[in-house]
Amino acid sequence: MMTFQVSDFSIGHRGACMQFPEHTLESYKAAAIMGAGIIECDVTFTKDRQLICRHDQCDLHTTTNVVTIPELNAKCTKPWEPMQGEDPTCCASDFTLEEIKMLCAKMDSSSGAVNATTPEEYAFGGTAAFRTDLYSLEVCPKVPTHMESIELMQAWDAKFTPELKSPAVEMPYEGDYSQEDYAQQMIDEYVAAGIAPERVWPQSFNPDDVFYWIQNEPEFGKQAVALDENYDATEEEMDDWFEFLVSNNVKIVAPPMQMLVQAAPDSEHLMEPSYYALAAKERGLEIITWTLERAGPGLTGFYYNTTDDGLVDLTEGDRFTLLHVLYDQVGILGIFSDWPATVTFFANCMGIALRSRGGGEGEGVSMTEGVSMKEQFSNDEAAASVARNGDY
Repeated sequence: MMTFQVSDFSIGHRGACMQFPEHTLESYKAAAIMGAGIIECDVTFTKDRQLICRHDQCDLHTTTNVVTIPELNAKCTKPWEPMQGEDPTCCASDFTLEEIKMLCAKMDSSSGAVNATTPEEYAFGGTAAFRTDLYSLEVCPKVPTHMESIELMQAWDAKFTPELKSPAVEMPYEGDYSQEDYAQQMIDEYVAAGIAPERVWPQSFNPDDVFYWIQNEPEFGKQAVALDENYDATEEEMDDWFEFLVSNNVKIVAPPMQMLVQAAPDSEHLMEPSYYALAAKERGLEIITWTLERAGPGLTGFYYNTTDDGLVDLTEGDRFTLLHVLYDQVGILGIFSDWPATVTFFANCMGIALRSRGGGEGEGVSMTEGVSMKEQFSNDEAAASVARNGDY
């Protein structure tokens, strides 16, 4: 038996979406099995104002098989049509929850409107080489409601970081469903489920959502997270942003990880904290960051553009160097990952935010050697037993 522990430093980004269809119960289970102490549901709403887990209100055409079901495709904001040269647009707000439950979730991809001659070609093409459609095609993963995600994460003793997604429809929706109603509804579902506020980190890119929680749900607002995507901000703009957050009692900010480090060829780790990281900590802000293993092999591209500048030569092993700098020098609370096992492994090596499945500290949990993750994951009854006994 190999002894590991769950870590709240390890956050499941949309579950474990490197290999499992994002925002499905299957993906959330995989994240829990990998030891993610906190798991994310991105929250949006349906035509009948039910909260579901989707990364975007209008991503159903790439994250489900909706275009392959003619009667539902016809209800899309912009239905798929053969050889039209433009991608369809299918939104959660186009469908009732009952209709959403008719869909099968899949890996977020498409072959592109130009290349597809059938809806099946459009829906099931284009998956990145480092991902897989295996877990989409073997079963029909359903799009979960926000409440279903809460119930599953609670069963696995995971904590919660829901992100309130920006609506794609005009608000107030249908004239009487305001942004504040939407923000309140998300919190109300945790209250209804009996979830303690200290186990929830509500997030939004919209500062007004964060301020709303702080002012109207102060117990949940204590851990409200202001997401930040101002990638090109100047140092002066960063300072203004931090002062704005602090003046509104925000305690946690969450930029992408490349905003927190910069290349440092003369340093031991070839990278060091950025101005953003130092300025945020100077003002007393805590930091969560995103997203490890979002891209394919190699430490290049969007999430590495502040260290992939020719000044340093990083290898795959430097993912752990990056984690070390983010934890030890930047002082982040946690990091989102598409494959949380990597972060959980690092956290166990370094003794970071470890706990047992029951919520206590210092009690080991284990993964049975010789049993594949797929075997351990596939049986719901076995998975429930695993959760109760603290084995992952």
